[in-house]
Amino acid sequence: MIRIVLLCGGGMSTSVLMKRMQAEADKKGLEAEISAFGEGHLRKVIPYADVILLGPQIRFTFKRISDECLGHGIPVAMIPNADYGMMDGRKVLALAEKLIEEGKVR
Repeated sequence: MIRIVLLCGGGMSTSVLMKRMQAEADKKGLEAEISAFGEGHLRKVIPYADVILLGPQIRFTFKRISDECLGHGIPVAMIPNADYGMMDGRKVLALAEKLIEEGKVR
């Protein structure tokens, strides 16, 4: 089971993307738990996240969040603007899988 956390300003805008990613994971037969939260919940989600993806609207928090997650070995990446705008669950899921596989912080 992989645990993917999406963070945005309040957790609302990423909820659509979360559902689309979950549908893609289900189609692939991938055991995944995908959740969406506001960035203020970071400390609560760190203990169970395998990867954290940030919505473009909180790009200014990237360094702080990635620095905090680095000590926990959790990869962090920005969701590409185009993929976020299109709510492309397939591409964002692929990004999360790649980060988990590589074990890198971006």
